[in-house]
Amino acid sequence: MGRLSVNLAGVTLQNPIMPASGTAAYGRELAQKLDLNALGGLVIKSTTAQPKAGNPRPTTAETSAGWLNAIGLKNPGVANVVNDKLPWLATHYPTLPIVGSVAGASVAEYVSVARQLDAVPNVKLLEINISCPNVAHGGLAFGTNPQTVEDLTRAITTVVTKPVFMKLTPNVTDIVPIALAAEAGGADGLTMINTLTGMGIDLTTRRPILAHGTGGLSGRAIHPLAVRMIHQVRQHTALPIIGVGGVFTPEDVLEFYLAGANAVEVGAATYGHPTACTDIVRDLPATMDRYGIENLQTLIAQVQA
Repeated sequence: MGRLSVNLAGVTLQNPIMPASGTAAYGRELAQKLDLNALGGLVIKSTTAQPKAGNPRPTTAETSAGWLNAIGLKNPGVANVVNDKLPWLATHYPTLPIVGSVAGASVAEYVSVARQLDAVPNVKLLEINISCPNVAHGGLAFGTNPQTVEDLTRAITTVVTKPVFMKLTPNVTDIVPIALAAEAGGADGLTMINTLTGMGIDLTTRRPILAHGTGGLSGRAIHPLAVRMIHQVRQHTALPIIGVGGVFTPEDVLEFYLAGANAVEVGAATYGHPTACTDIVRDLPATMDRYGIENLQTLIAQVQA
């Protein structure tokens, strides 16, 4: 393994950097800006059973230290992804590990989408977006209740063959019980954190700046929170963790590693700067040299011993 390579639940990545779900869609547009083969992996947009049109515009807005978004899980549906989006990636980037992001409004929908993505050869990992509203329980996010997380995780892990990473919401009082519930349900790893719920108000119109009202806050503002939560969860589990939240530089990547992460996703940094991921990959070795880090596997072993 190279000095940047990492292992996630048996899947080897040539480097730890991946675009966060939603920021690269299904790869075609991003491929016009950079070589996808330079990435550690590609996390596709969260996919549901049926196509979703998403929320009315405006769906995004810049804040002083990040972005608010309320896209509303806009996607073409799992059949289109399986029959068109993923085969295109397999044809043009046959060695690129794909992380299939699964979303749903019910346990049955999650299971159905997970099974369909699991059957696609170039999908190597499944990431389960549990920040979705649970329609059977009044719209509360699946990821806010430990028992719901355990039950959903078990329902998915018992019917798929690929490693399952549960993407944890930070919109809870204590994220540790949620992480442990995912582990109890058979999760192979964790992705953390998703966006925090936020709002902005336009002083001229005196109305929310997003048509949906609230949205998910991403960007630099949430990085310290992600570091704290990764560190907290690492004290209680040995599961591999994909860290996400406010990563803009190689230093941010290494900070996640010191907190307990095993790989990293980059989200808001790609807005207006589509080569953010490959820029970080390019600059990471020199940054590691500056801090006396021989390779990432050794760093993981030292931190998580």
